[in-house]
Amino acid sequence: MVWQWLAARRFSLHRRIPTLGYSAPPITLLKPLKGCDATTADSIRTWFQQEYAGPIQILFGVADPDDPVVPLIDRIMAENPGTECRMIICENLTGANAKVAKLAQLESRAKYDFILVSDADVRVPTDFLRNIVAQWNPGKTGLVNCFYRLANPATTAMQCEAIAVNADFWSQVLQSKSIMPLDFALGAVMLTSRQCLHEMGGFSSLSDCLADDYQLGHRIAGCGYSIALCPVVVECWDSPANWSQVWQHQLRWGRTIRVCQPLPYFFSILSNASLWPALWFLHSLLAGATFCILATAVLFLFVRICLAQDLQRRLSPGKNLVSPFWLVTLKDVLQAGIWMGSFLGNTIRWRGRIMELRRDGTLKMVGAEGFEPPTNSV
Repeated sequence: MVWQWLAARRFSLHRRIPTLGYSAPPITLLKPLKGCDATTADSIRTWFQQEYAGPIQILFGVADPDDPVVPLIDRIMAENPGTECRMIICENLTGANAKVAKLAQLESRAKYDFILVSDADVRVPTDFLRNIVAQWNPGKTGLVNCFYRLANPATTAMQCEAIAVNADFWSQVLQSKSIMPLDFALGAVMLTSRQCLHEMGGFSSLSDCLADDYQLGHRIAGCGYSIALCPVVVECWDSPANWSQVWQHQLRWGRTIRVCQPLPYFFSILSNASLWPALWFLHSLLAGATFCILATAVLFLFVRICLAQDLQRRLSPGKNLVSPFWLVTLKDVLQAGIWMGSFLGNTIRWRGRIMELRRDGTLKMVGAEGFEPPTNSV
């Protein structure tokens, strides 16, 4: 736990490059979309507000021309007539991962050699592009990604999940990086090149993968390139979620990591910094242990809470995104349940579809949630 905290403290989070004299190669932004919510427009607009000296091409991809996000994007593009952007209707999608299937079609329409992929719910600062490009080392770097924070934890369930994202996830990545170079990517924003995509097989080779971001980084690293981290943090804005929705999201994430890194994920339960002190406390209490032993267990829980709160503040300085302290222990206990559930099944629910996760990380369509018969049926 302390090692994880120290690894995070050493990283130059939020560091910026100078506003003048930076390299600004042309970039194509690929933005696969499906549906929209109250936060989508503001998130999309941040990409049109970039203070970047080089040319930018933005390609939006949807599978259905009647998708409610289409008129929203049309309106935003009309607001920015000086930006090179297009809406692409991606028909005849192949593969279980519809997002990657859209990326495969957008990839063929990319105009520039630098290609940046971003999720629909990602919101970026105005200096983001120049800072992520600054991490590119020609001939060595194959992909640049960055950390992200859950920016609108609107419910108690989301505040609990925010601890997993805003405190634990990014610091665990840096803890892993302190042992060995990164060989995977974080999916919120990823910058790569046309050459690297070609060498790893292109997006079409990931069309059946659930963890497409992990596989993209892993395969690019397998081609001999390094994975770099940009110190600028982006924001993810989600619709309000209840406990059931958060549980399903975390379970999907857990099963994804389990398939990608089975052995490390199995032993990750050892680093649950509230579970073991809590079990120790209960065991000691039932065994009639001395006050000193009980106090030590409580001290460990207290240190875990303090470090988690500090990590949240470090990722989000100046923003009131620190979850209540009492949720830290609850999140860790629930995480133990997620860990156990990750090994008890291979079914995931994703965007209204039920899928089976195979051993190799690929997906098989099983069914759909919330099926409704046609309105003219009896």
